Amino acid sequence: MFANLIDDFTARGRSFFTLKDIQGELHDSSVIALKAAIGRLRTKGRIAMPYRGFYVIVPPEHRDAGCLPAEEFIPDLMKHLGEPYYASLLTAAEYYGAAHQRPQVFQVMASKARRQIHCGKVRVWFTFRENLSDIPTRSRNTRTGVMRISTPEATALDLVGYYRHCGGLGNVATVLSELAKDIDAERLIEAAGHFPVAWTQRLGYLLDMADAKDVADRLAEYIIEKNPNRKLLAPWGTIKGAKSSSRWRILVNTDVEADEV
Repeated sequence: MFANLIDDFTARGRSFFTLKDIQGELHDSSVIALKAAIGRLRTKGRIAMPYRGFYVIVPPEHRDAGCLPAEEFIPDLMKHLGEPYYASLLTAAEYYGAAHQRPQVFQVMASKARRQIHCGKVRVWFTFRENLSDIPTRSRNTRTGVMRISTPEATALDLVGYYRHCGGLGNVATVLSELAKDIDAERLIEAAGHFPVAWTQRLGYLLDMADAKDVADRLAEYIIEKNPNRKLLAPWGTIKGAKSSSRWRILVNTDVEADEV
């Protein structure tokens, strides 16, 4: 009976469920019996549990991976948790054709600190930020619904700010060289107001490296207006031997090399 219900969910285009959902459909079944039935289907690979109490239905084409692709359950999971989110960093860059190499994990910006998800071969890494609801996003259709993703401009700023999550500044520079074509100068200035000015200074320096002149020139005007203190290009480094970039008010204390794309 339980397996038939899962088939019925699939036929209705539903890709996830909770124990409460099952109880609402199978009134005569005990919690113990339902959990046992869920366990049997998990063993067979027909369902998976990326988050405690949240189950996804795994179609045959994804059973080798042991889970649905992250983009197909993250929107439903975050709605289930009642939290805002957006796909971010290298994951967002990949959707704009700028990841350079396919990310090994699915990166999500969340409004609360959360543990990583390991579901079969699928890996989801969460990064916390306080002002998440202020960050510009756009919708992207998936097989199972609609997902929120940071705009190219917000993605660029996030990449610089969370460089440690993105393979370092060298990899960020490489990704930006591909992402720059999708960045609108005015929308970048609008987005910049929601990020630390230091991130904008570092982004400008890296955009110059990417030969994104129009965007970089407009961003340089923004920096002049803000008149920030000088910041280290590599926050982990020292000021000793650093060269000054007056355009970005950056102290260049490391060599950043982007891979050829």
